[in-house]
Amino acid sequence: MTQPFLRTGDLKSIGSYPVWLQRVVRETNLDKARVVEHELFTLMRDARLPLPAMQRFLVGVWQTIEQFPRFMSMNLKKAGYSESVGEDMARRYLIHNIRVEQKHADHWAEWARSAWLGVADLKAGSDVEGLRALAHWCWYVCDTASLAVAVAATNYAVEGATGEWACRVCSQTTYAESLPQEIRAPAMRWLKVHAEYDDTHPWEALDIVATLLGHAPSPQQIAEVRQAIRSSYLYMEMALDNAMLAAVHGSFDETASNASTLDATLDSVSERDVA
Repeated sequence: MTQPFLRTGDLKSIGSYPVWLQRVVRETNLDKARVVEHELFTLMRDARLPLPAMQRFLVGVWQTIEQFPRFMSMNLKKAGYSESVGEDMARRYLIHNIRVEQKHADHWAEWARSAWLGVADLKAGSDVEGLRALAHWCWYVCDTASLAVAVAATNYAVEGATGEWACRVCSQTTYAESLPQEIRAPAMRWLKVHAEYDDTHPWEALDIVATLLGHAPSPQQIAEVRQAIRSSYLYMEMALDNAMLAAVHGSFDETASNASTLDATLDSVSERDVA
């Protein structure tokens, strides 16, 4: 029998959530830590990430960034109006944040320009092997899984880990100060927005998952949530490992299909985008 859940404690306190969900979060924390504490973000924070790895990261993750509003719209189709408290929560959350995610794509494109990449480069490089798997996973889970599982995989796991690694990169000013002053503000906007915005966003997603499934979901439902969260972290880690290959084994133009413009200056990137 379903035992409904209605949060009464603080949104950002794990103790406010059902015991089963507290356990799932605890059991997947090591997987998340491998993402948040990845070498790529350490090097980025310290302004020591080689340009080929930075470019490969920005191009490879673009597909996930650009498609994130679509992932949420797929989940929105599962949330009927006034069907349940959890579905109403999900509807409000998703409708509001789909528009926000579009702005995040704009910010990512500005960040890419600081690494001499235009929108054409981001689009042309969307097939970088080992990096596109995260976008494919997000599409798959949002297409096939229940609303609770899909929200756990994307809005809790992917966005939660993203907010934490963004905070890590922004925890010191070294990376920001390594960028030319005239482009620093727009180039840093994506990182700064996520370091602040995603502080509450994944907690809201966790609240939705708890409200949808209640205090006592079936063992299968719990296992599906746990595995979806873990899979998101594993695909994120895979993408970061793959991006680092450019720093170890060769230049970006040896590992991606859109190399012809990578020696462009910031001015030429801007001119190409306008054209």
